[in-house]
Amino acid sequence: MSLQTKIETKLSEALKAKDKKTYSTLRLVVAAIKDTMIAKKIRDKKILPDNDLIGLLKKMVKQRNDSCDAYKKAGRGELLENEMSEIKIINEFLPKQLSEEETKKICLETMKKVGASSIKDMGKVMGALKKEYSDVLDFSKVSQIIKETLK
Repeated sequence: MSLQTKIETKLSEALKAKDKKTYSTLRLVVAAIKDTMIAKKIRDKKILPDNDLIGLLKKMVKQRNDSCDAYKKAGRGELLENEMSEIKIINEFLPKQLSEEETKKICLETMKKVGASSIKDMGKVMGALKKEYSDVLDFSKVSQIIKETLK
């Protein structure tokens, strides 16, 4: 079963259960999927490839995280809660991210492998990590780890 099918199934379940928060969030996801399919001119398959869909979901989570930061600064608790619940719902469909320790270990191994010695080598390290671990690493954490290590 494709990821898009899982999302659409969860949407119909949420509609039947009258889970307003879940179905409103999933409607946003389905709309974004359709927009992406139109932009990529996918007409015949009706299904967005899973790797494209994962990228789209990550982008949506990042947008909501940015909104959360703004709401925290502005002291808007109710909007912050709303964004956090949307992030939780979207994250159900993303591959599980590695922990902080696992991420650090992978970063250090990759830095050794590519021979990174200064911050100028950050691009090489990030490129190598994206090739192998794009689905399971949080690259905002990766960036921090690399910057701290390669000062």
